[in-house]
Amino acid sequence: MKPKEKLASSKRSNLVLNELKLRSFTGDRPPAGFDLVDRMPFLFVRVVKAKLANAEKDSAMLCKLVIGTHSIRTKSQKEKDWDQVFAFDKESLNSTSLEVSVWTEKTAADGEVTEAVLGTVYFDLQEVPKRVPPDSALAPQWYTLEDSAEDSPGTDVMLSVWIGTQADEAFHEAWQSDSGGLIPETRAKVYLSPKLWYLRVTVIQTQDLQLGSAPEPKVRSPELYVKAQLGAQAFKTARTTISSSTSANPTWNEDLIFIAAEPFEPFLVVTVEDVTHGHSVGHAKIHVSSIDKRTDEQAEPRSKWYNLIGDEKRPYAGRIHVRVCLEGGYHVVDEAAHVTSDARAAAKQLHKAPIGLLEVGIRGATNLLPVKTKDGTIGTTDAYVVAKYGPKWVRTRTILDRFNPRWNEQYTWDVYDPCTVLTIGVFDNGRYKHDDAGTKDVRLGKIRVRLSTLDTNRVYLNSYSLNVLLPCGSKKMGEIEIVLRFSCSSWLNLIQSYSSPMLPRMHYVRPLGPAQQDILRHSAMRIVMARLARSEPPLGQEVVQFMLDSEMHVWSMRRSKANWFRVVGCLSRAAALARWLDGIKTWAHPPTTILVHILLVAVVLCPHLLLPTIFMYAFFIVLLRLRYRQRIPANMDPRFSYVDAVGPDELDEEFDGFPTTRSADQIRIRYDRLRALAGRAQTLLGDVASQGERVEALLNWRDPRATGIFVAFCLCASLVFYALPFKAFVLGSGFYCLRHPRFRDNMPSAPANFFRRLPSLSDQIL
Repeated sequence: MKPKEKLASSKRSNLVLNELKLRSFTGDRPPAGFDLVDRMPFLFVRVVKAKLANAEKDSAMLCKLVIGTHSIRTKSQKEKDWDQVFAFDKESLNSTSLEVSVWTEKTAADGEVTEAVLGTVYFDLQEVPKRVPPDSALAPQWYTLEDSAEDSPGTDVMLSVWIGTQADEAFHEAWQSDSGGLIPETRAKVYLSPKLWYLRVTVIQTQDLQLGSAPEPKVRSPELYVKAQLGAQAFKTARTTISSSTSANPTWNEDLIFIAAEPFEPFLVVTVEDVTHGHSVGHAKIHVSSIDKRTDEQAEPRSKWYNLIGDEKRPYAGRIHVRVCLEGGYHVVDEAAHVTSDARAAAKQLHKAPIGLLEVGIRGATNLLPVKTKDGTIGTTDAYVVAKYGPKWVRTRTILDRFNPRWNEQYTWDVYDPCTVLTIGVFDNGRYKHDDAGTKDVRLGKIRVRLSTLDTNRVYLNSYSLNVLLPCGSKKMGEIEIVLRFSCSSWLNLIQSYSSPMLPRMHYVRPLGPAQQDILRHSAMRIVMARLARSEPPLGQEVVQFMLDSEMHVWSMRRSKANWFRVVGCLSRAAALARWLDGIKTWAHPPTTILVHILLVAVVLCPHLLLPTIFMYAFFIVLLRLRYRQRIPANMDPRFSYVDAVGPDELDEEFDGFPTTRSADQIRIRYDRLRALAGRAQTLLGDVASQGERVEALLNWRDPRATGIFVAFCLCASLVFYALPFKAFVLGSGFYCLRHPRFRDNMPSAPANFFRRLPSLSDQIL
């Protein structure tokens, strides 16, 4: 080898070695897929095929596995090839031996099925080898069957037996003893929400409309509107009247916005309706796949003319001018705004690189309550977990008939924004038996974790209470054990994300109205529910509704009280500050009041130190509160939700559907209660409006004497402040406000009396 080649090869080897060292030094943890959960031991048995010396043509073969009370059989096949994997939970095994037997199955002419054993092979579970990934799969071997009949030919079976964990590659496709075997509805699955777009239809105008459709005399001013329909969504423009000046060419210039989900619906149908004659003028079909996409407001989509198709007698009913585009610069909101988990735009080219990785380990649940009966006598629960973050949904396998199930499954999500929420729900599986088509999964509880409350690169192992709201109140259904880890790849990108807008740019350049956003959000929820219900196995509509909080907009006395006390809690800080200032003014603690006097003099004499002092004080106060920070991520709190602060009738009102199904007497009682609450809110709004109207009355000469007094005061104040130094005014005002109680009066001050006497517009309301 030449010296140059030796030097190049040594450089390449050193480069590879340095890369390996760099990876080992920079890696905070080993790249294990199940490092947040416990490894659950499983006994794996892979039955591949059997070999029979003299095989009969019409006979089928099957294999039976017996471990104590556990007995399972493969599918019966004539080809003798099964290639099936069975996974037995090792902790639930009640025997130390495994029996694998091969049977023949014959069907007589009368339909009677007879089985005959060909032999059995035995395994001692103490001698079974262990396999830990990333080791390769254990190669199956031929085993000669024992205990066979004397006249039966020699039979061999190819199989492999090993001890593994849920991290084994064969686990997900194997028959699982703790989840009912190969039932599709009990398997662990990952679902993806459909990719959603806003479809904007701008109806501009129509031309050459053929309105004559009947021998009746024509109406002078017929009314028309345009209806656009995409799947089950339908929106209409405002009505317009055709007069002689418009010559059947009405103009709308209105935007209709739909939710389009990939794969798209085939057609967007635009119809011109004649309200006066009560029939359709014509319609046009637009291929959704041919619609242009845009990512910003600068690329204006081109408009097109489409011919309107009428009935058989009118193949041409005019034409319509529309502008249609798929808005890729918006994020389509499909969940409640306060628990959003993704805010990326629909267009993939606008996506940024992820700033971190979220790892969730679903370990297990404890003390679950029974929600149904088994065999009509024994209570049971078949629990599974659904976790949702962004467009990715994960569903664990269903553990059958256990009140303390252990899943020990781990999943990961890419994080694009730390100010998002992870939602985890626990449900009872009621669909896997197929006993009743109307059976639904029962909700057992839900938790939410806001990622911004988690420290980066730290493991959180906590148990959370599962509380579910019922018509009789809040009920604890058990506890769930969750492990969380939020890994950050770049601290700079993480800090920068706090200054970036929550939504894409189009939401601020061309914003949608609040009412329109609410309508589109519910349309997006319905589309997501319909698409996930079409998966296999389906994710139930009740599950998706519970995870997306689709009923948050429904009136609830409990939520109203909770939100009211949230406002009171925020204002309590200002009330505490006001009480502290009142204590200083009333000399409740004389040393503190004296210190405030000294601080006032220092601020007046050195005003440039005011802002540095305030920010330094805030720095120390917030820093000292770090030790009182909540170390465990908060869970949904029934006390904070004011579940116990409302009565049974108010909870029943929350569970009532829309429209209501309750009796007239109940509706009357609830309506009277709502009227009383609205009366208090009405009085509060009137008082707030009166304060602003008094200020306007002071400037608009509604009370000429009061405004004259104010004008005279302004003139005198301007002369006084011209001659009086500003520092002297501030110092004098401060000392006056902090004067001793013996120099105070209990009566209201003159400015307060003057302001309260100003007129408002409340006396003009009927």
